[in-house]
Amino acid sequence: MTVPFPTDRPALAHRLRAAGCVYAEDEAELLLDAAESPAALADLVDRRIAGTPLEHLLGWAEFCGLRVAVDPGVFVPRGRTGLLVAAAAAVTGPAPAVVDLCCGSGATTLALAQRLGPRWLAAADIDPAAVACARRNLADLAVPVFQGDLFAPLPARWRGRLDLVVANAPYVPSGAVALMPAEARLHEAPVALDGGSDGLAVLRRVAEGAADWLAPGGHLVVEVAAVQADALCTELTGLGLTPQVRHDEDLDATAVTARRPA
Repeated sequence: MTVPFPTDRPALAHRLRAAGCVYAEDEAELLLDAAESPAALADLVDRRIAGTPLEHLLGWAEFCGLRVAVDPGVFVPRGRTGLLVAAAAAVTGPAPAVVDLCCGSGATTLALAQRLGPRWLAAADIDPAAVACARRNLADLAVPVFQGDLFAPLPARWRGRLDLVVANAPYVPSGAVALMPAEARLHEAPVALDGGSDGLAVLRRVAEGAADWLAPGGHLVVEVAAVQADALCTELTGLGLTPQVRHDEDLDATAVTARRPA
């Protein structure tokens, strides 16, 4: 006799907790809400237990109080990136010109649009799947999302005119990618995770470009690992930018801001 799949929250939470899901009760409730039938629920739970990110199963993630669509394979926005958003809001003046590089799903772009009231705002990513996802998330705001490598796809007339550049660029050292949770290394694009031998390869290029694309007095804001902050600040100083480091213990996050002198 076939045993019915459990469709009550405590039983689902028990299964998820046994599989290592830290927030099993919350996940059980979300999966129950997302499933259209017991069969669909069973499929979702089996895939979650197998390691598929919850956000990819639901099709969305919560970020800075917003619900952001996240397609399979696209980098899932992390709560710690809220510090990047807060740091950008703290250093940026009214009606800024803003570009979000390595935008992924466009989550940071959405949060910045809400907090900053930019006079113009754009995003860019090298991953076609991320670009498609971000374009859908940003369609109502008419924010252009460019596909390409960092600053390369941006209109040349923007060079030297940006008030704010933000980037949640990959900063995991190549050798540490294999040590990441399976949810990330198996289900998110490697280009969104691998930061080169020391984790700073992409961020160095972001910094080099920002020194040229920022307007005088403009700011670059990036996320980085705490142990990488000093090395990145040295790079930024060498480029003529003035860096500052912000930590948030509650979010376990580190952001670096860098100002181009006026």
